[in-house]
Amino acid sequence: MDTTENADEYADRSPDSTAGPAPQAGNVAPTPPVARPRPAGPRTAAFFDLDKTIIAKSSALAFSRPFYQGGLINRRAVLRSAYAQFVFLVGGADHDQMEKMREYLSALTRGWNVQQVREIVAETLHNLIDPIIYDEAASLIEQHHAAGRDVVIVSSSGSEVVEPIGALLGADHVIATRLKIEDGCYTGEIEYYAYAENKAAAIRELAESEGYDLAECYAYSDSSTDLPLLEAVGHPSAVNPDRALRKEAVAREWPVLVFDRPVELRRRLPEFSAPSRSVLTAVAIGTAVLTAGVIWYAARRRRPAA
Repeated sequence: MDTTENADEYADRSPDSTAGPAPQAGNVAPTPPVARPRPAGPRTAAFFDLDKTIIAKSSALAFSRPFYQGGLINRRAVLRSAYAQFVFLVGGADHDQMEKMREYLSALTRGWNVQQVREIVAETLHNLIDPIIYDEAASLIEQHHAAGRDVVIVSSSGSEVVEPIGALLGADHVIATRLKIEDGCYTGEIEYYAYAENKAAAIRELAESEGYDLAECYAYSDSSTDLPLLEAVGHPSAVNPDRALRKEAVAREWPVLVFDRPVELRRRLPEFSAPSRSVLTAVAIGTAVLTAGVIWYAARRRRPAA
């Protein structure tokens, strides 16, 4: 039986859970800090994938033009990225394809100046990412915070993109891919790859340090590669799922949510104020943004969803 449902109705009847203290130093924090309820009992969190779960496109592909203008990629790569964005929106990826693209993109970023990447992202993030955040995802994030849960973004994308997006949305923690850096440049080696089972291991480690009760936590993703992440919590949901994840979600009677309303945060929240360029640059540390392409560009043709 298909469990597809309206995201707002699902969020409205999500049970209240527990809360925790403000984010630790060094993690992305909301601006300004917001007082949250702190019910008695174990702490809980909501874990969100990023691409096609919180935002409507690939986070990395959105930056192809600024990277071209900054001299990091050539015109051919821009055109390739435009095609890849289309494939990402309608396609899927298997493990082998993603591994090949991980190797390709690691090599592509070799020699890039880290500070230049951070500045490009800080300068263009708001205009590129703000308009493609799903209204339904933003509502869920607000509701989880109101219920006293931490919000954690867990993405295979590079942290230069994920951490500033986390700052935009008020995420309490971010887990993202990191590339190795030497002498201010990327070496082309991956230091940490936030993918598949690595995501599940990372949230277990975070739960241990933060005191989350994973049986009472929530998780949201669009991809079957995130099954380990979804299986690690007591309340998993498939969002805009690929065919394989939809099949699993239906079989396990997980909610299947459809997010289809990208909206600018400034229009959705008139009082919203984007973090400054200096803040975005400060939180964008440690990795190459195009590592995010492991997910989207590796994507190939997927059969229509059942």
